[in-house]
Amino acid sequence: MTHRITLIPGDGIGPEVAEATIRVIEATGAEIEWERVEVGLDAERKTGKFLPEEVFESLSRTNVGLKGPVGTPIASGHPSVNVAMRKRLNTFVNFRPVRMLPGLKTRFADLPIDLVIFRENTEDLYSGIEHEVAKDVVESVKVITKVASMRIAQAAFEWAASENRKKVTAVHKANIMKMSDGLFLRCCREVASNFPQIEYGELIVDNACMQLVMRPETFDVLVLPNLYGDIISDLAAGLVGGLGIVPGANLGDNCAVFEAVHGSAPDIAGKGLANPTALMQSARLMLAHIGERDAAVRMQKAIEAVYAEGKHLTRDVAGTAGTEEFTRAVVEKVKATAVA
Repeated sequence: MTHRITLIPGDGIGPEVAEATIRVIEATGAEIEWERVEVGLDAERKTGKFLPEEVFESLSRTNVGLKGPVGTPIASGHPSVNVAMRKRLNTFVNFRPVRMLPGLKTRFADLPIDLVIFRENTEDLYSGIEHEVAKDVVESVKVITKVASMRIAQAAFEWAASENRKKVTAVHKANIMKMSDGLFLRCCREVASNFPQIEYGELIVDNACMQLVMRPETFDVLVLPNLYGDIISDLAAGLVGGLGIVPGANLGDNCAVFEAVHGSAPDIAGKGLANPTALMQSARLMLAHIGERDAAVRMQKAIEAVYAEGKHLTRDVAGTAGTEEFTRAVVEKVKATAVA
C-alpha cells in the first residue's frame, strides 16, 4: 500500500535531516508518496509567507506530515510556525516518548529511563493573548478550558491503558494558580476515575523538575498543560542525550504531524554535521501510526544497533561521523534486518 504524506523539510539543517530520514524509510520498504511543501524563512523568501496556505492544503489531503525543524526569529513579528500549525490543525496532543538509546554516554546512561509526555498543545499561555495595559506593562492571558484538559487527560490514560503502563502523573501549579491549574487537575482526576487499573499521581511542576533530575527512572506517563509540558519535555530530553535524540508527534482527531523538536541550527547547515536521529525516531512513530509497524520496528532496531556499536555517531553524541556516515550505517542495518 502506498501512503501519501506531507513532507515539510524546514529551515537550516531541516532539509539535510529530512533527506537522511527519507533514505532510511525507503530502506524499510514502506511505500511513501511525498508531497513536499515549504515553511519558514525559505518559504518567505520564495512566496512572501512564513507559513503558506499550501501547507494546510497538503495536510488536508494527506492527514499525515513529517516535519523538520523550523527557525522562528526571537522577539520579531514572525509567529511560531509550530504553534500556528498546532492551532490551525487542532493537533491537541504533543506526544514525546523519552528513552535512553544504547551506548550513549550520559550521566543517566545506567538508568532505565522510559517515560512519555502528553502535553496539551492548543491553549495555556500559548494562546498568544497579550496586550499592553500601560506603558511598559504587558499582560499575557493564561487560558485553561475543561474541553482541552479533558481530552489531553483522556489521550494520556487511553494510551497508558493500551500500552500497559502503570502510572499517569499530572503536573501542575494549582497551589498558586488555583482556578486555571485547579480546573486542569479536576479534569485529570475525573478521567483517572475511569481507569482504576492505572495509578494516578500529581506533582507541582517545580518539584516534578527536581524529581526528574534526581529519579528519572521512577516516571512513567506525564500529562501537563502546554507551558509546563514544553519545559519538561526539553528537561526530559536532556536526561537521554538532548533534543537531537528524542522524537515528537502532534496528534489530533483528523491530522498527525511528526517532527524533530530541536532547533534548525543554521550555524551548521550545509556542513554535513547534523544528527538526524530525532527526525528518524519521529518517522518511526509515523510509520507505526500509518500501520507500517514492521517497518517501524526495523527502523528503531537499526537506530539502536548503530548507537550500540558507537562507530558511526555524530559529534553531538561524542562521535566523529557526519550526517552521511550515520545515515548510511542506519540504512545498512535496516537492510540487514530485511535479509535476516
